[in-house]
Amino acid sequence: MSPNTSKSVSVLLVDDDEINNFISIKLIKKALLNTEIMACLNGKFAIDQLSEIQRKDPDKLPDYILLDINMPIMNGWEFLDEYKRLNLDPLGKSKIYIISSSVFSNDINKARSYPLVKDFVSKPLNVEKIKELFGVNT
Repeated sequence: MSPNTSKSVSVLLVDDDEINNFISIKLIKKALLNTEIMACLNGKFAIDQLSEIQRKDPDKLPDYILLDINMPIMNGWEFLDEYKRLNLDPLGKSKIYIISSSVFSNDINKARSYPLVKDFVSKPLNVEKIKELFGVNT
């Protein structure tokens, strides 16, 4: 493996909008060449997936979690509370970003009140935002 070959980046996308997920996946793959992306359509499914990974092989926890707020079954806030309660990532491997089309300042402030959340990013995503998020030098 040459020193220039970066290891793959794993991303968990938690969003109930399948079209949005499709677009986000395309954009992430364009911004980062070596990416593994898993999409979950609600927070409950994402918690189940993460619990399974934590149980089997915690090294495989995603590097990034892109979390929508408004979802059925379990929304973004409930996901964060459950994620913390279950202590799914005791070593803090996953960086969590709220990705939302919400423009309400109370959502933005609430997102920033969670120590787990690195930042609040407005939809729609674009390649520049993704590169910035993942620290890719352009």
